[in-house]
Amino acid sequence: MIVGVPKEIKTREYRVGMVPAGVRALTSAGHTVLVETNAGVGSGIPDSEYQRVGAQIVQSADEVWKRSEMIVKVKEPIAPEYERIQDGQIIYTYFHLAGVDPELTRTLLKKKASAVAYETIQLDDGSLPLLKPMSEVAGKMAIQVGAACLEKAHGGKGILLGGVPGVRRGRVTIIGGGVVGTCAAKVAVGMGAEVTIIDINLERLTYLDDVFLGRVATLASDTESIAKSVREADLVVGGVLIPGAAAPKLVSEALVAEMSPGSVVVDVAVDQGGCIETCVPTTHDNPTFVKHGVVHYCVANMPGAVPQTSTYALTNTTRPYSRKIADMGLVEAIKADKALARGLNTYNGQVTYEAVAKDLGYNYVSIFDAIGAKGGR
Repeated sequence: MIVGVPKEIKTREYRVGMVPAGVRALTSAGHTVLVETNAGVGSGIPDSEYQRVGAQIVQSADEVWKRSEMIVKVKEPIAPEYERIQDGQIIYTYFHLAGVDPELTRTLLKKKASAVAYETIQLDDGSLPLLKPMSEVAGKMAIQVGAACLEKAHGGKGILLGGVPGVRRGRVTIIGGGVVGTCAAKVAVGMGAEVTIIDINLERLTYLDDVFLGRVATLASDTESIAKSVREADLVVGGVLIPGAAAPKLVSEALVAEMSPGSVVVDVAVDQGGCIETCVPTTHDNPTFVKHGVVHYCVANMPGAVPQTSTYALTNTTRPYSRKIADMGLVEAIKADKALARGLNTYNGQVTYEAVAKDLGYNYVSIFDAIGAKGGR
């Protein structure tokens, strides 16, 4: 199979879809890998490292897309890339179709592209192995950027999360006790903040109470507990996920308006539409805005700011599936691997992930009905 790795073009997205070890795994198996020139520079990987393991360095993104049977990326294609998508092409990346430009889904369907979404590849135990590493990075970053936004010079109220003796510590409310919430809590506790985690799963709250040895407060999620904790917080982190679907709006605009001026919200779920009603996607160039006196940080590709950590963490998990698709072809790979099958969001002009179909108003066709109707790659 011919596999292409274009340079990411989203604002300040420095990650790359494949590292040299991933290239070697494919070229050693007889596959061809095309890497756009300088695709890995932002992650500290020069073209020479790709050439050393057998990649062909290609001068333009147009050529990479045109020649490749499968594209391996980090973030979803954005508008300038839509016309580059080839008919029937496999695209293996984060898509978050329910939370991004609806035109992307229309383009994928029109071109009968196979969208294999990192975020919906799901093991039988319900875990999301390709989402986990970036959720870990984003969760830890949420506290770092939140703490910076609380500084007066950045529009915040001027609170130090860890406080000092004789002065109260900063209050952090984390909505969602999954990977994002747990990693955010680790950093917040480490900085000395007063931390509350809210989740709907009581078993998860029991686990968190145990692992944090009582250093965080845990609350069962309901309207009242969310309202009270958000009103009192200096920093609110949104970390709620429903695989493939739009995030539920758990913090209303009215509630944000009740927060004290200079408070901060960081919505890690913004790439799925956000769980805080006032949040809209921002970029690393302009990461924040103020609404109702509250500083909002809503960058949809947070881990792109720390590419030397996040690229390698991500590609450690994406590599086995890209190798399987290349070796077996997409259809046979899906038949052989249920987790990978759950990652297929569009195929042959049909939406094959139920939550995406529901949120975007398309007819849902099961994966195996779709691949049964047409062979394909």
